[in-house]
Amino acid sequence: MRLASSGTSRRSKVKDMSAEVVDSNPYSRLMALQRMGIVENYERIRDFSVAIVGIGGVGSVAAEMLTRCGIGRLLLYDYDTVELANMNRLFFRPDQVGMMKTDAAAQTLTDINPDVILESYSLNITTVKGYEVFLESLKRKNSKQDRQSSAGTAGVDLVLSCVDNYEARMVVNQACNELKQTWMESGVSEDAVSGHIQLLIPGETACFACAPPLVVASGIDERTLKREGVCAASLPTTMGVVAGLLIQNALKFLLKFGQVSPYLGYNSLKDYFPSMEMRPNPQCSNSACLERQKEYLQAKPARDALAKEKMEAEASLRSECPLHVDNEWNISVVDDSEEGTSNHIEASGTLPDGLTRELPTADKYEEALATGGTNLVANDDFDLVELQRQLDALNAS
Repeated sequence: MRLASSGTSRRSKVKDMSAEVVDSNPYSRLMALQRMGIVENYERIRDFSVAIVGIGGVGSVAAEMLTRCGIGRLLLYDYDTVELANMNRLFFRPDQVGMMKTDAAAQTLTDINPDVILESYSLNITTVKGYEVFLESLKRKNSKQDRQSSAGTAGVDLVLSCVDNYEARMVVNQACNELKQTWMESGVSEDAVSGHIQLLIPGETACFACAPPLVVASGIDERTLKREGVCAASLPTTMGVVAGLLIQNALKFLLKFGQVSPYLGYNSLKDYFPSMEMRPNPQCSNSACLERQKEYLQAKPARDALAKEKMEAEASLRSECPLHVDNEWNISVVDDSEEGTSNHIEASGTLPDGLTRELPTADKYEEALATGGTNLVANDDFDLVELQRQLDALNAS
């Protein structure tokens, strides 16, 4: 087990997250989300801490995406080393072979964005000692986290699980249930053509023990399922898609925009994206999960009252808004009650300033001759004497 930290010494050199559109501003394209109204306050991303467990095909790409997005602090967990067999994936380089994955990731990510605080934990979280370190590191807050984390007792705002086995997922599940910590799980199938992401909120959604996979529920050791001489397939495309879906969901959760997906699958063979929502199991085998479920139900009345108050406030705000706002084209929405006024203007024949009445075309004159000239009468203000004179002149010709 080895711990390392990177990026803290450079924190004093953090660049302002400016919205200025210049080639030298690394955040201008990100801040455009705020200018366009997609995100209310993108600069808040500086305040968030995210833990990524498993720095493999999905986890390493997820870490890079968050780093490029300007996340405040990243905690990286893995106990494996970089191998040439990993080169079919994204992120790692051949010159990093032999390095611990967390150290190699910290090296690359620091070069990409030195503003991010990086904490590297080279340990196996499924061991007793590893789990203790994992739990304590999730509790630890950074220098800017004087507040209690909104997610619970943890010092991180979100945990992303990018591991490849059920045992490690259950460890992450246990830690997050104990800490009341929201987390997202991800996975790619062994044949590398499908994957999924899942949001887990202790007490509110099903935890990973609420509905275990059929193989695990049947008591079969998943390690015995691997075929001799055949390793799991890995496609950088599938890994990249799943990592993108995971981080997109994480950004929506952290910055509060769009709709956070409770579960989203991906089947690359059919381009199929199934989604669903899983409620917690009242008979879950995880005692911490049952405790979180109890707390969630007890807080439901207060939560419902707050939601109702928010809805009423939003409805009141909508009712006070004008029918239209000023715009550069001077376009406005006219209330139906003003329709009578518009009809009165048409009946009187009076035109607004700057407009002139269109004269009849040649086709209209021929039609008027065929009908005795009645269609040429546009309104009561037309001079009938003059009209008769024009008709007489046409007939004479």
